Order: sequence, then structure tokens, then C-alpha cells
Amino acid sequence: MNAATAPVDAFLDHLQVERQASAHTLDAYRRDLGALDAWALAQGMAVDALDAAHLRAFVANEHRRGLSPKSVQRRLSACRSFYRWLLRHGRIEANPAAAIKPPKAPRKLPQVLDPDEAKVLVEVPTDTALGVRDRALLELFYSSGLRLSELCGLRWRDLDLDDGLVTVLGKGRKQRSVPVGSHARAALAQWRSQSQPGSNDAPLFPGRNGPITPRAVQLRLRLLAQQQGLFKRVHPHLLRHSFASHVLESSGDLRGVQELLGHADIATTQIYTHLDFQHLSKVYDAAHPRARRK
Repeated sequence: MNAATAPVDAFLDHLQVERQASAHTLDAYRRDLGALDAWALAQGMAVDALDAAHLRAFVANEHRRGLSPKSVQRRLSACRSFYRWLLRHGRIEANPAAAIKPPKAPRKLPQVLDPDEAKVLVEVPTDTALGVRDRALLELFYSSGLRLSELCGLRWRDLDLDDGLVTVLGKGRKQRSVPVGSHARAALAQWRSQSQPGSNDAPLFPGRNGPITPRAVQLRLRLLAQQQGLFKRVHPHLLRHSFASHVLESSGDLRGVQELLGHADIATTQIYTHLDFQHLSKVYDAAHPRARRK
């Protein structure tokens, strides 16, 4: 290993050992900081010797190479975290990425299912063993707004059907408890009765070798959506988006939705206010006598 990559490797070790970052997070940081490392080497420099002018040139280069504004934003965010860590450990005197602004990305609103479509999707037939499992999985997914990784990692011990709560381990290994709706509780009780897990440590949704995999859920969800007659591109995060939009639409409580989703920053949750406004605009246009279009 050459000296230029040593600071990046040390930071990745810190993420893995001290912050216990997920494999997905580590891969993202490795990819983004690897790009910075390669660029620095091409300039004949080490990453811990770059200044703000170098970082601006790196960001501009990534943008010219065709990286989307959102990807450049993520890359720069990784750089900020990396240099903040170097500064904290006395390896540099200032964070060269602190004041650099990434290119603006156009706001892209997530697609959602409307409540009727969500109802059609989750109410899959339960006349087979796989159908009982699918119904429980979909009801819980939509009922509690879980991330795909959170759903796949669940064990029976994480579920309290009596109180209607599920405890999940989210990003940054932060634990939160989320309500489970009545339809999901009924579907999960039926699934527990049929699957007979035997132990509270058993995966809530087992796969071939341990818990069900994210890829298996993605493929199953796509197939179920087609079978239920939904022709949107249905993917796991669509259920989370739909959950957030429907709860906000009914409650107007943005802070509550933030807590339910496990977002560290409310700015991440605010995108759903735009979705809610779209809904209100449609209601207004359809109902207000001075808004109807000729």
C-alpha cells in the first residue's frame, strides 16, 4: 500500500471499527474517497496535502466527467467527513472541503402509490404458505415505513404484537421503535402461527440461509405488483415513500414523520411536504369553483 492511500484506509478502518458503519456505507465511502485518492495521485499529491483550490478542481473534474450533481454532492460529503476526521486527529490544519459548494441538483420528487394502490398491493392472496408470508411482509413494510435493510434484519424478538411495535436498527446503528398497524399485526400473527419460528432469535422472514436477502425482497415485490395489476415501477423504497406521504397527508406532522422514518435531519423529510402540496394542489384544482380549468 502506498503512502497516498494510507489516510483513506485509516478513515475507512475508523468507520468500520469505531462507528460500525454498514457494508453499504463503507462501500460508498470507499468508492467516493477512492476517486479522490486517484485524482490526487494523478496530480502527484497525497490526499492529506490537498487544499481548497485542489478540492474545487476535483469537484469540477468529477462534474465534467459526467457525474450527476447528486453523485458529486455525495462525493463531496464523503470528502468533508474524511477531512473532518483528519483535522480532529491533528493530521491537517484545516478542512479543505468545508466551504466548497457542490453543483445544485434538480429536486426529484419520489414516486408514491396512492392509498388505493397501496391497499391493492399489500392485500395479496393468502391461500398459500408463500402468500401468508408475502402478506405479512408487505403489510409490515407499508405499515411501519421501514427501510429494506431494516426489514430484512428483523428477528421475532424485535416484534411486539401485543403493543403493536417493532424495534429496528437503522442507519448509524440507531435503534427506534415504530408502530405496527392493525392489518399488519393480524397478518404477522397469521404468519407466526404458520411458520412456527420456535425461537425469538429466528429471522422474522427467513431466506435459504438465514434472513431473507434484500435482492429476494426486491424481486418478489416486483412480481407481486405485476400479479396485483399494478403497472408502476414498484420497488421497496416506494413503500417507504408512500408511507411517509400518506402519514404526512393525514397528520400534517412533519416532525412526527421524521421520527417514524428515522431521519437524522428534518431536511431529508421535507421532500414529503412537496409531495403533500402536489396532492393539495390537485384537490384544489378539482374542487374550488375558481380553480377549475376550462
